[in-house]
Amino acid sequence: MKNVPENYGCMVFNDQAMHERLSREVYHALRKTVMDARPLNLELADAVADAMKEWAISKGATHYTHWFQPMTGITAEKHDAFLTPIEDGRAIMEFSGKELIRGESDASSFPSGGLRATFEARGYTAWDPTSYAFIKDETLCIPTAFCSYTGEILDKKTPLLRSMDAVSRQACRVLKLFGKDVKRVTTSVGAEQEYFLIDVEDYKKRPDLILTGRTLFGAPAPKGQELNDHYFGSIRPRVKAFMAELDDELWKLGISAKTEHNEVAPCQHEMAPVFESTNLATDHNQITMELMRRIAARHGLVCLLHEKPFAGINGSGKHNNWSLSTDKGENLLDPGRTPRDNAQFLLFLTAVIKAVDEYPDLLRLSVASAGNDHRLGGNEAPPAIISMYVGEELEAVIRSIIDGVPYLGTGQTIMDIGVSTLPPIPKDNSDRNRTSPFAFTGNKFEFRSPGASFNIACTNIMINSAVADELMAFADELEKAEDFDDALKKLIRRELTQHERVLFHGNGYSEEWVKEAARRGLPNMVSAPEALAHYTDQKNVEMFRRQSVFTQEEVRSRRDITLEEYSKTVHIEANTSLYMLERMIIPACIRASREIAESVAAKASIGIEAPAEKERARTISEKTAELIACKERLEKALEGMPTDQIGEGMAYRHLVIPAMEAARTLADQLEMMLPRNIWPMPTYADILFYV
Repeated sequence: MKNVPENYGCMVFNDQAMHERLSREVYHALRKTVMDARPLNLELADAVADAMKEWAISKGATHYTHWFQPMTGITAEKHDAFLTPIEDGRAIMEFSGKELIRGESDASSFPSGGLRATFEARGYTAWDPTSYAFIKDETLCIPTAFCSYTGEILDKKTPLLRSMDAVSRQACRVLKLFGKDVKRVTTSVGAEQEYFLIDVEDYKKRPDLILTGRTLFGAPAPKGQELNDHYFGSIRPRVKAFMAELDDELWKLGISAKTEHNEVAPCQHEMAPVFESTNLATDHNQITMELMRRIAARHGLVCLLHEKPFAGINGSGKHNNWSLSTDKGENLLDPGRTPRDNAQFLLFLTAVIKAVDEYPDLLRLSVASAGNDHRLGGNEAPPAIISMYVGEELEAVIRSIIDGVPYLGTGQTIMDIGVSTLPPIPKDNSDRNRTSPFAFTGNKFEFRSPGASFNIACTNIMINSAVADELMAFADELEKAEDFDDALKKLIRRELTQHERVLFHGNGYSEEWVKEAARRGLPNMVSAPEALAHYTDQKNVEMFRRQSVFTQEEVRSRRDITLEEYSKTVHIEANTSLYMLERMIIPACIRASREIAESVAAKASIGIEAPAEKERARTISEKTAELIACKERLEKALEGMPTDQIGEGMAYRHLVIPAMEAARTLADQLEMMLPRNIWPMPTYADILFYV
């Protein structure tokens, strides 16, 4: 793209476009409405809609859609033309404020977790004016929330907005105690996106990739990621051309793609944007994933966003970098320059530590899926145990607070927090721990557990809600204190003492940590069904209710939807495994053993002994028989599933998945024994090392 600054955001009805297209009165009225979180009156909506339509038409748009995020994890859209026929046979282009504010969509076919019966079809979309409208495929896309006719929330955006409001309310209360007049605190996110790019011709020959997004069979290639030569290495020209086009399209949509590089595994890459409001970051990440898939196709590639598309090499995650900032630009997770600001930093840090310790189940289940179960705990991802890393020196500060002793520091820049018994705080003096799920990295927390395909809304709903709840408890206590400084000192010391168990700066992959975490009483929910069962724990339901994020029924519905998605995903994988075994792998094995046996017989007919070939044919035949038995066990495992969703999910986890893995082990052994011209699909060596 030429003139990047000039074209950046050119397909977005952003603040600049609104300033140019709206009258001064309408512009300021809209800004005030958004800032005050008030409903849009129809007169104002009509003026905005007309300007938005004219802008969209000038960019080539002919349709509009209410773009929303149902609980499928992807986005949804229904297109309507601006066109309106008139009496003389001509047509005009119209778009009203009513059409801008609200749309109607069939709600019966989207997941609702029992909130809606299938015959109750009506659902509504409502404009979210905090997220800019944009143009995609000659269509004006209007970011919206999605709810049922009777008001139940059926999307991921509404609870995210609620959680952002919750953390803002409680953070503003706390800041008021420090003498700061803040109207809004915003959570910001930078979502680093990992992905694989493979050749489309290889993809077409792999039913498992087409139907499930991952390879269900595949022996390791002779070379993997052992040499670390792909990480930050020179980017293939095909991939570089893809990245260049992706940057162009993202920049036009105001998505600040900043960093791109090769990742550790062959064919794996990463894109990282600049931080922005969590609401926008969520929208933008959904758009990014869609564009990655579409643009890859134009380059003869396929973009894989599955968490573990290839066994034995790194999978793909989405690191969720989370921070808190005021409307005056102050980062609340950054140690300040004054004693008061440093005391404030410690209080917010304590709130996050307490939130992670009290709600690790919510953080874990927010990243629970069939795909991510294959990734968590591997060398490329944190373990399922939720712990925090704050850096050795900041952890030493916390220890000194707990012990009530002076902190001497290590000669780095330190700052007095102004409370006599609390030590100074080092600023941004920490290494990084890539094995930690929740790591403090100077002025933000990096939650490394989300999978590459995830909508980050769920993770941020959990973080926002839990932190809001702790800040609420802190504000309740401190607002009643007669001596604020003394109460602050006691609160920080008490809460850090009670919750220091969640702090860990060692190797999260080690067996020693698993034992130590158990000793500390930290949960280790290794599978998605195990984690999701805790969604409706009473403490979680009550917390969501206090923060006005979810009702009890909304919590239950999301648990059921995610469990159902898990079971369906594994069921599809199992059926795909059976299809490939029956139609591709077993026939190839039978053919190979037959051809070798025929060769042995032909040689014997002229007096040539071939003991090695005879043994090879026997081994292939025996292993094929074992594979057929494994296939039958997998078929048996799929029968008679429990009717309750937790039980069903656990059955898929403990019965079906092991049966699939047993079949894969044998199939992968056979792949290494069969001639390349007989094996019926591209191998890892073919897929991962294209030119």
